[in-house]
Amino acid sequence: MSERAKLLLLAGVFLACWATPFGEPRVQGAILEGFRLLGDYAREHVILCLVPALFIAGGIVVFLSQGAVMRYLGAKADRVVAYAVASVSGGILAVCSCTVLPLFAGIYRRGAGLGPATSFLYSGPAINVLAIVLTARVLGWEIGLARGLGAILFAVVIGLSMGALFRGEEEERIENGPDPFAAEGEAGIGRAAAILGAMVGLLVFANWSRPAEAGGVLHAVWTVKWWLAGACLAATLLLAWKRYGAEERRTWVEETWTYAKMMLPLLLAGVLVSGFLLGRPGEDAGIVPERWIRDLVGGNSLAANFFAALFGVLMYFATLTEVPILQGLIGSGMGQGPALALLLSGPAVSLPSLLVIRGVLGTRKTLAYAGLVLVFSTLAGWIYGGLAG
Repeated sequence: MSERAKLLLLAGVFLACWATPFGEPRVQGAILEGFRLLGDYAREHVILCLVPALFIAGGIVVFLSQGAVMRYLGAKADRVVAYAVASVSGGILAVCSCTVLPLFAGIYRRGAGLGPATSFLYSGPAINVLAIVLTARVLGWEIGLARGLGAILFAVVIGLSMGALFRGEEEERIENGPDPFAAEGEAGIGRAAAILGAMVGLLVFANWSRPAEAGGVLHAVWTVKWWLAGACLAATLLLAWKRYGAEERRTWVEETWTYAKMMLPLLLAGVLVSGFLLGRPGEDAGIVPERWIRDLVGGNSLAANFFAALFGVLMYFATLTEVPILQGLIGSGMGQGPALALLLSGPAVSLPSLLVIRGVLGTRKTLAYAGLVLVFSTLAGWIYGGLAG
């Protein structure tokens, strides 16, 4: 950060402190709400979600060769393969918008093309099968189907759009990079896939949510989730000890710590600000009253869909919390179109995640990514609202 930027930041913080009416009950409640959201995030997401994701990101850098990443996700890789791998792998993880960040940073810095990397970034939190099923059961099969189809389509379209918008910069980035089809021994790929797969299994099973109804495969997995997560943890430790040397393990920990230093401060600050502005999901305690949101997203105008999508982009939603929140908003007069717009933007993007993405991609690419999510979510909601109406 330049000295001028530091000066502007300090001046902005001073002016905000000087102008904020801290004596007002609403402001005091919003400040407390920010710390409550931060506490919820720390308890529910850091240990089981973010820490495993950070170790996976460090493992991508250390265990997975750049040639392997470039072969499947590089800018010169086959587009069909690249976007299929990015969207499917992101969708399988089914993590929140913050947990996917270390994984996104890992594959991007390892050589993945901007398009496939941002496709993965969107698909991880957006293509969540359990959330889509819950949406269909609670809000209706029509909006559940629209959410599922829209998320899959957006994962590809947003990635393609990012790749097209920054094609020149991407070509420059990969010009002196390795051959995307560089040879690598099968053993090297196999052992990397084994340990990364074990860590992904730990992340998935440790965060497996209890299904709404007993019975079925999802409930069966939930009953043994900790056994499965423990097996994945044991497999990770065993593979790290048996297949990698002390130097590689040390580098793995160092890379993980590098990602933690880069991301955690921004994430926690973003969650705090998000809680101050909008409050915790379902709580009307942020500085922006909930009634303003309801008034803005009634009907199916372009403005209503835009504000719903914008609310989704700024608000932090823990996985699956968006469904009961929308149930309440729809009951208060929210239109079907704005509801879909929020479902397509909210789980995939948040103010905390955008702060971290900026550290990886820079300001221009981050604004472009957020803008694409905002525009496409707005249009999808508007079209769906017109058809549903």
